[in-house]
Amino acid sequence: MADDYSELSGDELWRVLAVKAQKGDQRAYAHLLRDIVPYIRAVAAGSLANPDWVDDLVQDVLVSVHKSLSTYSDDRPFKPWLSAIIQFRKTDILRKYYKNRSNKTVDLENPEFSSQHVTNPSLAGELKDIESALADLPENQRKVFEMIKIHGYSAKEVADEMGMSVSAVKVSAHRTMNKLKDRLG
Repeated sequence: MADDYSELSGDELWRVLAVKAQKGDQRAYAHLLRDIVPYIRAVAAGSLANPDWVDDLVQDVLVSVHKSLSTYSDDRPFKPWLSAIIQFRKTDILRKYYKNRSNKTVDLENPEFSSQHVTNPSLAGELKDIESALADLPENQRKVFEMIKIHGYSAKEVADEMGMSVSAVKVSAHRTMNKLKDRLG
């Protein structure tokens, strides 16, 4: 006789299925996995640009749910537990991608790259607009922004150099970025 879950929905259904799956109910386990896939996919699709990453994330989350279902505590809602797993697995996928930044490396000696991006006269107007916007900033604000966003210093290094707190440096850089976005469109 099949279990009737029609009275349950959402998080409560998932909680009941998870508890039954923990006790060895294979049908409840299969039902749970089938039921959470659309949710995982929706969360992933809304936060990952690459469709292949979405598929990878769904699979990674299902494996993690399988491996860690025994750690789920039935006195707590299921959805936050699942959401934490989704977030951890998404972080793992992004970390793996950004660690291998070979997709972002450029040979600066390549004349084609230089002509398109460095010495392209059509971009000169944009550069002048940016330089003008930076020049209009107060000196300390401009210096903080340039050190972090242009020269690649850490907030800690800028804070030490400028005699500011790290949080003040971060706030200044963020506000400056917003000012520049507003001005430059």
